[in-house]
Amino acid sequence: MNNTLKSIWAILAGFIVVAVVSSVTDLILQKTGIMKLPYHLNPWWFIAIVITYRTIFGIGGSYITAALAPSKPMRLVFISGTIGMVICIIGMLAVKEPPLWYPAVLVILALPTALFGGYLRLRTSNSKTK
Repeated sequence: MNNTLKSIWAILAGFIVVAVVSSVTDLILQKTGIMKLPYHLNPWWFIAIVITYRTIFGIGGSYITAALAPSKPMRLVFISGTIGMVICIIGMLAVKEPPLWYPAVLVILALPTALFGGYLRLRTSNSKTK
């Protein structure tokens, strides 16, 4: 497999992990009655918890992208974070019900979250080589 395909796979793998883990977590919270639907029925502090766990999952997904990158892992993480930010912007524009601050926060956090995940991967891989 050439580097372009490996790079695409690295980005997709990070997104797949984040999507699956986020969806399973949401489903568990919904089935147990902790998360209410429609979403705006949840208190602000619960939405802050959702943002927190999705940010942590995003860091993990970017860590995976950087780990699978055949070269230039931070470049791939930046591309991944930019794609994530665009997806969040589309989601923000599509939201018709409150709280509107939730998707705005996701837009703001998308790129820093991705870069931090890549940074953690580089940091841990560098410490193992010393």
